[in-house]
Amino acid sequence: MEVDDTDRQLLAALAEDGRATTNDLSAATGISPPVVEQRVTGLEKRDAIAGYEARVDYDELGFDVTAVVQLTAADARRAEVLDELRTADQYVTVYEVTGEYDVVAVGRFRDTAELNERVGELVTTEGVAEVTTAVVLDTVADDPLSPLRGD
Repeated sequence: MEVDDTDRQLLAALAEDGRATTNDLSAATGISPPVVEQRVTGLEKRDAIAGYEARVDYDELGFDVTAVVQLTAADARRAEVLDELRTADQYVTVYEVTGEYDVVAVGRFRDTAELNERVGELVTTEGVAEVTTAVVLDTVADDPLSPLRGD
């Protein structure tokens, strides 16, 4: 799907404030309200905007540890392992990947004790062959619109 500079401006403004009104978006982008409404509706209809959600600050809620968990799973159990991770409360993102590992999951934990407990559960899960965990020290970039800036 092609997006132009007008679409990019609107997507960026919505990423900053998903609750912005048509008038708010118009003021932020300099695009007239009727065009804003038409463009946003078009982006929604084309599923370029999949929905609107709150950005949660996990640190403020007491989830002070972010970890990237990589694991390999036996082929026969991979679907079950993915289902377990998908439904586990602490994992905010789970990817099935190519390469050395089969799964990469990003989790939020209250402390290292909770992280250790959850990783310990993974290690003993049937079909999980290897688990590697990296604790995130700092978020250097988190920009979901970055790919749109390259066009």
